[in-house]
Amino acid sequence: MCRDHDELDPLPTSLSRRGVIGGAMAVIGAGLAAVGLPAEASAAGGADAGGSSGVGSPATGRAGLGRAGLGRLPVPGAVVVEGGTLLDPLTGQVVEDAVVVLDRGKVVAAGNRSQTRAAVAVANGQVIDAGGRWILPGLVDVHVHENAVADAHAALVLGATTVRSGTSDFYQDIGLRALGPWAPGVVPRMRATGTFITPDLGTTIIGDPALAPLAGGVRTPQELRYMTSVNLDRGVDWVKTRVNPRAGIPDQDPLVQVYDYEQIRAIVTEAGRRGVGVMCHSYSEKAIDDAVRAGIRTLEHGVFVGERTLVRMARQNTYFTPTMSAINGLKDSPNPILKQRGEQFFPVLQSAVRRAAELGVNVVAGTDSFGLAVDPIGGEVRLLHEAGMSALDAIRAATTGAARLLGLQNTVGRLARGYAADLILVDGSPLDTPAVLEKPHLVIANGTVVGG
Repeated sequence: MCRDHDELDPLPTSLSRRGVIGGAMAVIGAGLAAVGLPAEASAAGGADAGGSSGVGSPATGRAGLGRAGLGRLPVPGAVVVEGGTLLDPLTGQVVEDAVVVLDRGKVVAAGNRSQTRAAVAVANGQVIDAGGRWILPGLVDVHVHENAVADAHAALVLGATTVRSGTSDFYQDIGLRALGPWAPGVVPRMRATGTFITPDLGTTIIGDPALAPLAGGVRTPQELRYMTSVNLDRGVDWVKTRVNPRAGIPDQDPLVQVYDYEQIRAIVTEAGRRGVGVMCHSYSEKAIDDAVRAGIRTLEHGVFVGERTLVRMARQNTYFTPTMSAINGLKDSPNPILKQRGEQFFPVLQSAVRRAAELGVNVVAGTDSFGLAVDPIGGEVRLLHEAGMSALDAIRAATTGAARLLGLQNTVGRLARGYAADLILVDGSPLDTPAVLEKPHLVIANGTVVGG
C-alpha cells in the first residue's frame, strides 16, 4: 500500500544527489581511457560533480570551475573548413565552394569565400580541405541509450553531435551531460532523461536511494508523481515513460497497455510544474491516443498511431520519434518472434511516418540505439526519406527540427554565426542520396575533430 506522494520520504536531496551523480560520474569515468580522454580532463570532469558550485549543476547541465580550482574548461582553437558544398537545413540554401570558420567552440562565419574572408584572415588554426564533399551541421539523435563513455563516443563518431537520452540505467546520462564540456570531441552534447518511469523498476531501483519506497511498483498516481519528482530532483532535462512493453523482447507483448490516460496525465502534470516535457514509449493505437491526450511532448516508436491521434498531434505540436532504425532492425533478428514483429510493424510505421508528415506533425530522428550497438543517425534520415518525407525534411528531422524539440534551435542544427561548432563532412549530396549521412568522412564536435 503506497503512502501519499507527500508522505514518501526520500533521503535529503543534497545527500542523495551527491551520491547519485557521484556514482554516475564514477561509471562514466570507468570508460574514459577507452576513448583517449586526457588525464587532466578526466580529473577536471570529476571535480565535485554533485555540488552546487562544482563541475556542473545537475539541474542545468552548465559547466563551471571545480571547487579545488582544478582547471578551466578547454577552449577549442580555430578550424577552417573550406571548399565544400554547404547546406543550411533551415532554409535549404546550398552554397558551393563554401567556407566555415570555427573558433572557441562556435561558428564564427559560414558562407561563400567573400562572406567569410575577414574571419579567415584572423583565424590561426587547422585548415581542412572539404573539396568535393558536403558540409552539414552535426546531427541530432533524439532517442539513444548511452550508459558509458564508449557508448556515447560510438554515436558521436557517426555524426550525432547532440543526443537526447532515452533513459539510462543509473543516471549515467547526467554524468555524460556534465562531462561533455570538459571533454570536447569525446562525447556528444547530452540532454538527460534519467530513470525510466515504468510499472516495475527492477534493478534500476538501486540507482537512487530515493527510489526505495517504490520497491512494490510504480502504478498509482501518487507513485507516478513521486518517481517523476525524483527524476526532476536529479536534474533531468526530460522525463521518459511508457504505455506499452518493449517490442524487442520476445516474451513481452508490445500491444498490451500498461499505463492509461490518468496515469500518464499524473506524470505529465508533475513534470510540467517544472517545465519539463515527457517522452513516451508506445505501440498500440489506444495507448498512443491516451498518451497524446494526456499531454506528452514526444511520441516514441508509435507504430500503430491512428489518424485521429495524428491530427491531434499536429494540433497540439506533439513530436513524433518513429525510431525506424530500431523497428527495421527487428526484421534481421534470429529470433522468429522478433523477426515477425519487424516484418509486421515496419510497413505500418512507414505509413504512419508518411501520414504524419502529410498532416504537419513534427517528425524527428532517433535511432533508439543501445550501448555500442549504434545505428548511425544518418541511417534514420535515409529511412525517413524512404518512408515518404522529402530529403530536406528528413535532414531537418535530424537537425533543425530535432534542435527545436530540445530547445536548442539557437545553438545546434545549423552552421551560422554563433551556433555550436558541430559539423560533419559527407562524400556526396544528402539531398540526392541521404544514405551518404550514414558514414561521415569527418566529424567536428564543439570545435574539436573527433577521433575514431
